[in-house]
Amino acid sequence: MLHLARFAAIAVLVWFYMTAKEKGEPPINWAIIGLIGYWIAWWAVKLTVVNALSGMVAKSATGTFLLVQVPALCAIGAAFLIRKKLLADAAAKKE
Repeated sequence: MLHLARFAAIAVLVWFYMTAKEKGEPPINWAIIGLIGYWIAWWAVKLTVVNALSGMVAKSATGTFLLVQVPALCAIGAAFLIRKKLLADAAAKKE
């Protein structure tokens, strides 16, 4: 069930690594920052939103499947914002 989350975590890791390499920044640091940010956002949403709403959709297989994917989607959004911040910091550093 967590295939989307695993795939997205690997994609975030590669995305941050490639972006840092392209911008001349330390790629390992960026990849770790991106992965940790993704992981924290995933867990925060899972422990709050998913646990709160799981009782409402417990009898619906489709609802449960969709609800389990919500943390991954929120974590992807968080990773996008983290990347945007890292890019802004890198641009400011080069000026």
